[in-house]
Amino acid sequence: MTEKESFLDALKNRILLFDGAMGTEIQKYDPSPEDFPNNQDGFNDGLILTHPDWIKQIHRNYLDAGADCIETNSFGSNKIKLDEYGFGDQTVDFNKKIALLASEVCAEYSDTTRFVIGSMGPTGYLPSSDDPDLGQIPLGEIREAFELQAEGLIKGTADALLIETSQDILEVKLAVEASHTAMEKTGKKVTLISNVTLDQYGKMLLGTNVQSAYTTISDMGIDVFGLNCSTGPIEMEPSIQWLNDQKHKPLLIVPNAGMPENVGGQAVYKMTPEKMASALSSFIEEYPQINIIGGCCGTNPEHIAQLRKIIDQQKKD
Repeated sequence: MTEKESFLDALKNRILLFDGAMGTEIQKYDPSPEDFPNNQDGFNDGLILTHPDWIKQIHRNYLDAGADCIETNSFGSNKIKLDEYGFGDQTVDFNKKIALLASEVCAEYSDTTRFVIGSMGPTGYLPSSDDPDLGQIPLGEIREAFELQAEGLIKGTADALLIETSQDILEVKLAVEASHTAMEKTGKKVTLISNVTLDQYGKMLLGTNVQSAYTTISDMGIDVFGLNCSTGPIEMEPSIQWLNDQKHKPLLIVPNAGMPENVGGQAVYKMTPEKMASALSSFIEEYPQINIIGGCCGTNPEHIAQLRKIIDQQKKD
């Protein structure tokens, strides 16, 4: 049996395609509170226990669309988030189970190497702020929340850890440190990707700009630096241009399907698969540091299929 190509080797050889939104696809099943553990409506990560078949099918839909990488359904599975649902004491096993499910789906595909990316979303706290609620949490508690999650994802054979949708640069630092600790603890080194989320003016929620965020994180042992969520591709371009000019780290660019529009109190994303593909096609032509593209909120397998086309077209060109 030939050894599986490593994620970092694949990154050196080609542009990798991530999947699209998970929550959007879960909503297509029209879940009711009874579909979630203990009737906890909206506990999407908990579907690993009640509807693993849904999650498997969503993963398959993205792989069938041409994704090289699927993100685990663990965005809200750090210990702090799981505590809210009564599963915090099972954080390691919970994440291991989620990652193993994604690995099982990838194993069904033998046409090319597929990778499992361990998704690690924010805790919901803002440790840099002086907010009386969101800023008041011991830093060690945040670090432990991510360490336990990373440990589970690694034990579940994730090929990479993805710290994503990050709003507070201090929390990003804690998550990076925790990920390294988890690798030491498990004795397994995996690729570490650190994303930040910027608004349309190129700043994180608490005002940190992309230059400061990159400078803070880039020398902490991460392999890839990325931007995801918050805006569509167009709003990301000034930040991408600056990051590309650093010529330092491979870049991940995973935008939403355009800027969200408020329709009847719901965030709606209207950028078509074709328009999104066109925007990202020009990015990968113009900014050679971009090694990973994919979709965040509002994207679906149709968006990913269009992105697959532009990557394959670039190979031919």
